Amino acid sequence: MGRHSARNFEARNDSDRSDSARTVEDRNDPVRGDQAGQRGMTAPAGARVLVARSPDRAGELVTALRDVGAEPLLLPLIDFELASDQHSLDVAFDALGAGAYAWLVVSSVTTVQALEAKAAERGTTLSRWLPGSLLVATIGPATRRFLESRGVAVDLAPTGQQSGAGLIDIWPEHQGSVFLPQADIADPRLRRGLEARGAFVQAVTAYRTVDYPADPGRSLAACHPATQQGSPAHGGNAAQRDSSAQRDNTAAVLTPDQAKTEIGAGRLDAVVAASPSAARRIHADLAPLGGCRFVAIGRSTAAEAQSLGLSVASTAEEPTASGLVDAVIRALASQPSPPTQPVAGPPAKDTI
Repeated sequence: MGRHSARNFEARNDSDRSDSARTVEDRNDPVRGDQAGQRGMTAPAGARVLVARSPDRAGELVTALRDVGAEPLLLPLIDFELASDQHSLDVAFDALGAGAYAWLVVSSVTTVQALEAKAAERGTTLSRWLPGSLLVATIGPATRRFLESRGVAVDLAPTGQQSGAGLIDIWPEHQGSVFLPQADIADPRLRRGLEARGAFVQAVTAYRTVDYPADPGRSLAACHPATQQGSPAHGGNAAQRDSSAQRDNTAAVLTPDQAKTEIGAGRLDAVVAASPSAARRIHADLAPLGGCRFVAIGRSTAAEAQSLGLSVASTAEEPTASGLVDAVIRALASQPSPPTQPVAGPPAKDTI
């Protein structure tokens, strides 16, 4: 067992954590936080909510929407493929395993999956590939939870603003070399912000964002290794939470044409976008939305939608399933979101 696996196992079994720490963890956990955050909150009876995500990434949100009485439907718009430049990624990943970097910065679940695929090519797991001296930083509770479920301990993560800007705000100065695997369309401000704090950043494209569905021969999901059920992170309560999160999480899948027809007929009450790229596709494929309310996962997604002329009915206060469901309920109740501030730093990631 590598240092990351061992440290994560110890952290999960640390009985000395304070009650306040447990409260923060429960609030940020996409499964347990939903149960706490939505107690007593319901959507209007029969409300139909379109979620712009693929079935393999929407399970928790589908379950959470059903729990408050809404009917979720899915509209897969984007998918993910292997990076075109595999050589550069291979070189950087080998350097990562050899201890060439002081930090690994992971900003999305998809990035973790891309790294897991590289580890699998080398006949190992990501937690075993990472050297014991490596420090890991991440953005968003879902990405942190996903890493920890793989036995990778997280050393640094923002507790306030869940975005690249939030990570930069807490980044310690002059921390040496950083490996930053990202999407091909990643905003460069995270890299620039880390460099401004004195880091030497090696940014490498880990995967490509494409229209759904991905090429079967290059699909990231097709080469993503199955979760190891025998790891410490999948024992006891963690396994029970994963099982709970997967209950009743299937939903009807629409094509863009079908979704546009439903919107035109007034049969969709809200559409949820979990990234700026999803906002762009919703504008291109579905606008005008008429009475269908647009709900954004965060400020950068809301800002992108507004720049395209879409009216944003509500913005999630945190990028989790519970945060999005709360935003949907506010939108359907015609309650305004908290004031949206201009996006001055790297955008929030698609983290659930």
